[in-house]
Amino acid sequence: MSLVLKNVSKTFSGKKVVDNISFSLDKPGVYGLLGTNGAGKTTTIRMLLGIIKKDNGEITWKGKSVDRKNVNFGYLPEERGIYPKTKVFDQLMYFAELKGIKKEEAIISINKWAKELKVEEYLQMPAEKLSKGNQQKIQFMTAIIHNPELLVLDEPFSGLDPINTEILKNIIINLVKNKKHIIMSAHQMATIEEFCSDILILNKGKTVLQGNLKDIKETYPANRIIIEVNKDIREYIKEFNLEIENETNNNYSIKISDEGKAHKLLNRLVNAGIEIDKFEIKKPTLNDIFIEKVGEQ
Repeated sequence: MSLVLKNVSKTFSGKKVVDNISFSLDKPGVYGLLGTNGAGKTTTIRMLLGIIKKDNGEITWKGKSVDRKNVNFGYLPEERGIYPKTKVFDQLMYFAELKGIKKEEAIISINKWAKELKVEEYLQMPAEKLSKGNQQKIQFMTAIIHNPELLVLDEPFSGLDPINTEILKNIIINLVKNKKHIIMSAHQMATIEEFCSDILILNKGKTVLQGNLKDIKETYPANRIIIEVNKDIREYIKEFNLEIENETNNNYSIKISDEGKAHKLLNRLVNAGIEIDKFEIKKPTLNDIFIEKVGEQ
C-alpha cells in the first residue's frame, strides 16, 4: 500500500467536519473523492497532504506517517493560486524552487509541460492576461512541475473548453501509466467515471459509500434504456407506461423499474418494423448513485 487513511477525524470550532473516514490507494491510478460542498473533501485533502493536522486516526505514505517532508506531492486546489501580475515563467520558477528543484532542471520541466499543455506562447505574459482555462493549465503546471509521486487534483477541468479538457485528460492517463497515485475530486460525475476505478462519497463528514465503482454499480438494477431509431416511437413507449427522461431527434432515454419491460418494448418495436440503430439497457450512472446517497440531505 502507498497511501492509507485510517479512522481519520477533524473538528473545527466544535463541529466535526471529517468523521472517522478510512480509505487507501493500494496501487497507481486515480481515486475519486466525492461529496457536496462542505462535505469534508478539502479538509481531508489538506490532512492527507500534511497541510493541517488531524485530530485522530492514522495517515501513512509508504508505511510512514505523513508530513510535508516525506511526501513528494502535487496539489491543484479548486481556488486559483497564481499571481495575476507576475509573468507566468517567473512564478513557475518560483514554485519549482519552493520544491527544491535546481534552476536548470526547472527550466527543462517548465518547457516540457508548457509544450504538452500548449501554453508556450504565454510564458512571458502576466497571468492576468490569460483566459480562465489557460490559467487553470498554468496552475496544473505548478502542481506537476516537480514530478510528484502523489498528485491531488481538485476540479482539474474547471474552466477548460473541450479541446483543452482532452489535452489534460491525456496527460492524466500518461501520469497513471507512469505509476503516479492521483486523488481526484470533481463535480462532473462523468469525469470521475471515466478515470476512477475506486471512489469514496462523503456527506457531512461521514462516508456514505466507498469501494470499486464497477462493483458498486453491479449492486444496482438497470434503471434506463437508450434507444436510437429513425422515427417517433412515443406511442409504443406509452403502451408500457414508461417515462421518457429525454428525447432528441428520435434518440430516447427512458426510465425503467425492471428489465422485463425493456425487453417487451424491444420486441414490440421489432414486430412493428421499426429500424433500431441502438438499444441499450443501462445501469445507474455515478450521478444517479450520488444523488441517491446525498441528494436528500
